Order: sequence, then structure tokens, then C-alpha cells
Amino acid sequence: MTDKTTTVAQIMSTPVITVGPNDTMSDVQDIFRKNNIHHIPVVDDGKVVGIISKSDYYRLLHGFTLFKTQKSEEYNDAIMRSLLAGEAMTRQVATLAPDDSLEMAVGFFRENLFHALPVVDKGRLIGIVTTFDLLTYAYATPLIMED
Repeated sequence: MTDKTTTVAQIMSTPVITVGPNDTMSDVQDIFRKNNIHHIPVVDDGKVVGIISKSDYYRLLHGFTLFKTQKSEEYNDAIMRSLLAGEAMTRQVATLAPDDSLEMAVGFFRENLFHALPVVDKGRLIGIVTTFDLLTYAYATPLIMED
């Protein structure tokens, strides 16, 4: 990453798959199963109010029951249908602005061990930057091998 003028807006992922605080964790479960994503921002009226990571989801799911019996699966499904995203989300979410530098994003990731940061413009979600986006950007240009 040698170009210090590259902004978050240039590499962020759009559109962003989101849920609302009143969506169930069963909805979150379906999104994770159907999409190759690891973070879902929780949005209320266009504003980011939380985020649910796949790790958070797995931790929650495996915390209900330890055994994979049919009864325990039914119990887990019932809980997931009744638990709301707003109850399970991480509430304090760091965000980036579209004109923030990639250097700033990398700093957030390194210092906080984050793997995704919502990109917000005028209070509204417009994208998401993940560590995968940064890796894709960093290795998009073939390296020039010197003799």
C-alpha cells in the first residue's frame, strides 16, 4: 500500500447487507448462511446502531446448548426466532468516513483488532470496509520482481 491518497470510498464494499434492530437472529442466521459475509451492520432509519459478526453469532448459538441433539436444535431455533438483532448486537461501533485514508482504516484494524468497519456519510451507512477489502486492494497490482 504505497499510495497514501487512496480513500476508504475507493475500496469499500457496496451495497451492504443489513438488518434492523427488530429483525430476529433467525433472520441474521439466514443471511450468514446465504451470503459469504462475516459482518452485518444493524441499521435503524439509515443509521448504524450496532453490528453483528459471524463470531458473535457462533458464540451466541453455541452458548445455548452444547449437545447437537434434535431437541437442542429445536430449542436453539426457537431462541433464534425470538431473540432480536438489537438485543444481540455490539452497540459501540467505530465507523469510517468515505474520505478517510486507508492508512487510517488500517490503524483502526490494527489497534482494535476489528475485521470490519461501516462507512458512514452524514450519519448514513454507505458501505463497509473489511480486512479482506484491504488485502484485495493491497494485492490487486502484481508485484514487480527485481533481479
